[in-house]
Amino acid sequence: MKKSLVIIPTYNEAENIKKLLYAIILLNISNLCVLVVDDNSPDGTAKIVEEFGRQDARIRLMNRTGKQGLGTAYVAGFKYAISEGFDFVFEMDADFSHDPKEIPRFLERIEEFDLVIGSRYATGVNVINWPLSRLLISLSANTYTRVITRLPVHDCTSGFKCFRREVLESINLEKISSDGYSFQIEMTFKAWKKQFKICEIPIIFIDRTKGDSKMSRKVMWEAAWVVWKLRFLSLFRNEKNNFSRK
Repeated sequence: MKKSLVIIPTYNEAENIKKLLYAIILLNISNLCVLVVDDNSPDGTAKIVEEFGRQDARIRLMNRTGKQGLGTAYVAGFKYAISEGFDFVFEMDADFSHDPKEIPRFLERIEEFDLVIGSRYATGVNVINWPLSRLLISLSANTYTRVITRLPVHDCTSGFKCFRREVLESINLEKISSDGYSFQIEMTFKAWKKQFKICEIPIIFIDRTKGDSKMSRKVMWEAAWVVWKLRFLSLFRNEKNNFSRK
């Protein structure tokens, strides 16, 4: 039977993580495990996960030495998933903005596709409790990304995803250096350029009610730069391939 792993990066999520782990386990999905990648949260997030793991072997903890960022947390989780032979690998936030009850829908679709994206914008705008300014930034970022990269995805910056292991194995994870929004864009773009089948399923995104958002100006500027980097690298490789065929 195929195995699934939900990767949840955390930094100061003690208010959310226990409840989230319970919600995932109560789905009672066979061969589903959870890996929490914690960046040495000072609020004791890792201790909560560690205690939970003592009671349920499906809960695993990767405790890192300091705050290293979302992108590196997911890369570490992807490497763990590959080494442990998981077939389906999820990205998921710790703050309940991603509803764990959607996980079975992802698992249904991943049987037909290589990457399933939980999309806030596939059927209009499905976002709750965001201020208008935050929503406009997100919509603009996705439009900007689609125009520059030509990535045929409504929600390029979504952080609720499920990959087949083969997708992760095909991407050189050592060369993934982006973080936040730009990490999400880069992973989806690389899967698309490798011609993996991508599907978006509509989700309702609810802004966190506990804890602090990790959004910053640095994250937004990095995303703005990364889309151009991806576009130029793609054009360069196409030209190189065309030259080699002559």
